[in-house]
Amino acid sequence: MRVAVVNDLALAREVLRRVVVSVPGYEVAWAAADGAEAVRRAAADRPDVVLMDLVMPVMDGVAATRAIMRATPCPVLVVTSTIDGHFDRVYEAMGAGAVDAVETPTLGPGGVTNAGPLVERLRKLGAAMRGETGTALHPALPADPRPAGHLPPVVAIAASTGGPDALAAVLGAFPADLPAAVLVVQHIAAAYAPGLAVRLAAGGRLPVRVAREGDRPTAGVALLAATDDHLALGPAGLLRYTPEPRTAPYRPSADVLFTSLSAHGPRRGVGVILTGMGADGAAGLLALRRAGWHTVAQDGRTCVVYGMPKAAAELGAAAEVLPLDRIGPAVALRIRTLAAS
Repeated sequence: MRVAVVNDLALAREVLRRVVVSVPGYEVAWAAADGAEAVRRAAADRPDVVLMDLVMPVMDGVAATRAIMRATPCPVLVVTSTIDGHFDRVYEAMGAGAVDAVETPTLGPGGVTNAGPLVERLRKLGAAMRGETGTALHPALPADPRPAGHLPPVVAIAASTGGPDALAAVLGAFPADLPAAVLVVQHIAAAYAPGLAVRLAAGGRLPVRVAREGDRPTAGVALLAATDDHLALGPAGLLRYTPEPRTAPYRPSADVLFTSLSAHGPRRGVGVILTGMGADGAAGLLALRRAGWHTVAQDGRTCVVYGMPKAAAELGAAAEVLPLDRIGPAVALRIRTLAAS
């Protein structure tokens, strides 16, 4: 795995180099001192992963991430001195296409400290890029004998790279009186999920909050998966978090939520896959389609990364492939039709 390091501080670049080479099979492809240099270097020698600082001269990390994802897309992991101090910029970078964020390890008398989170994310990215899903592609489970009428229709949405902005666009098109519950899986570290929920709520008419253990999907409310475990719907119609499968590099996993909905969810609903790297959600979306749900994938032209939606389309999981600006209105219309039937 070839990793590029982008940071304006020479000491930080050295610390990151040491962390990268400490992981078996990983090497530093090149290093850049600002975002503009990183854009040029990525165009000439695209790495497997870019470790991107946020605050830099000439071009900051948000602008550099956006430029790299437009010209030579590859996974960008934000590595910054403080997540709390740069919260808004972290979300901007994720909207531009960054896959995650972690704080920069430091160099002390005993060597590099706080390297664990970065190493873990690098390993997960490597697994994802090798196509390891950690989830078995099982067919939909037989429907359980629950009274399906106890749950409203559900809109289940999955997103990854570039997802925060795509989710804002889709949720922002929903009316306040949407007669369906909305469940959202975004590949994001648990620490950032509450902030994302606040941002999504501020940009639309639906209330958005993090999903809690034991929540019941409720019409007109959007719930966001918010731990490093997977969100799933249980047989009693209540949401729960599960660590299984532990090997899934994408956490929370869209496949886990979608498959649980195909088995235990209402008979009617809409499944949506938005922009993202990898194939998480494709098998689960197919299970939803086979269970009678309507399914939608974002088109390649409007994706930051045409990975997850492409996998869904190629698997035959998506009944419709639509540009981003048409997904929200199309889903809302479909839900209105289901509610009226």
